[in-house]
Amino acid sequence: MNTALGLSLAILFLLGVPIAVAIGLASVIGIEVHGRLPLLLVAQRMFTGIDSFPLMAIPLFILAGNLMSAGGISHRLVELAKSIVGGIQGGLACSCVLTCMMFASVSGSSVATTFAIGAILIPAMVKYGYPKPMAASIQASSAELGVLIPPSIPLILYGVSTDTSIGKLFIAGLGPGLLVATSLIILVLILCRLRGIGKMDGEDRSSVRVASINALPALMVPFVILGGIYSGVFTPTEASAAAVAVALLIGMGIYRELKFHQLPEIFKQTIISTSAIMIIIAAASLFSFLITRSGLPNEVAAWFKDLFESRIAFLLAVNLLLLIVGMFIETSAAILVLAPILTPIAVLYGVDPVHFGLIIVVNLALGMITPPLGVNLFAACAVAKLPVEKIIPQLLWFVLTVFGALMIITYVPAITLWPVELILGN
Repeated sequence: MNTALGLSLAILFLLGVPIAVAIGLASVIGIEVHGRLPLLLVAQRMFTGIDSFPLMAIPLFILAGNLMSAGGISHRLVELAKSIVGGIQGGLACSCVLTCMMFASVSGSSVATTFAIGAILIPAMVKYGYPKPMAASIQASSAELGVLIPPSIPLILYGVSTDTSIGKLFIAGLGPGLLVATSLIILVLILCRLRGIGKMDGEDRSSVRVASINALPALMVPFVILGGIYSGVFTPTEASAAAVAVALLIGMGIYRELKFHQLPEIFKQTIISTSAIMIIIAAASLFSFLITRSGLPNEVAAWFKDLFESRIAFLLAVNLLLLIVGMFIETSAAILVLAPILTPIAVLYGVDPVHFGLIIVVNLALGMITPPLGVNLFAACAVAKLPVEKIIPQLLWFVLTVFGALMIITYVPAITLWPVELILGN
């Protein structure tokens, strides 16, 4: 069965078959080749895969992100970030990183962050003299904070697929997210200084006091989400529902930029995004069940043990594998297929599953800004109205910077686990 599953999946990917369809068809082929499993299993396992309370958080966080983007929250977060760091050379680029970090704490999606923040800051950076490819590169790489800073949809998927605490994963994401954000800020400051860009970034910015007052309602959203989760008031799934309620209240009642006639289109976009993710989850659940039943995880674990004697070598090999996978396979599918296989092996090497979850997500976040399937890359190019090949030379510096941060996250587990121990005490 393993050969049939792997070979058929590879062929379908090469033929350009959509991810969810490819995974589902490969599973059906595996069942037919095995011959001892009923096809009824397809419907049963796919339904079981999405019949999960934690997964309810995904559509609600997507909806909350869409509501906040339409309700004026993203614009006020941009103004707040500009007021804080906009006065230095390269401050506008730093504002992009800082705003993406703040918006990530309420949206959970890197693509949503790219469109919501990029539509404001890419034109602003170009206006103040930033080359358009550089502006798009800054936006694309900063937006990947959407999958690191909690709440994060990929972290939810990892938690569900490996039975790891989503609350712990959310807390653990703080350290890596801050490290990546800091690394990107240092990079853009160096680039702006070397290239003489961003000397006029301080123009047309509000004072910190005014911007903070205007953004105060917007800052309530991450406070409600993260404060509620970390204090134990509600679960991540309940937090997603609270985020929707707060986003509606702020967008319609305080800022009054969100109108009733916009809601049908927002719901439509949320349904489309949720359906795409849920179909992948359902198909990947069936695929994961089959590879587990076939004994592949045990075979892979034995192979890894024979090939890599130390944890250092194992983690390096996993990083290289995930970097390649992230370039060619959609993040949700990669997590749902690979996490159940690799996580038990990582535990055998003494790697904490929470720490390993962040290693996987940071790796796959890199895939979001690298061709040929980097969704953030394409989203930033769409906003900037640039062909992808124009952005690649500028993007290389950002990819190398995030990769350096990934190596630190991989081999210094305290960055990931210390916040968990500090907040939860275990």
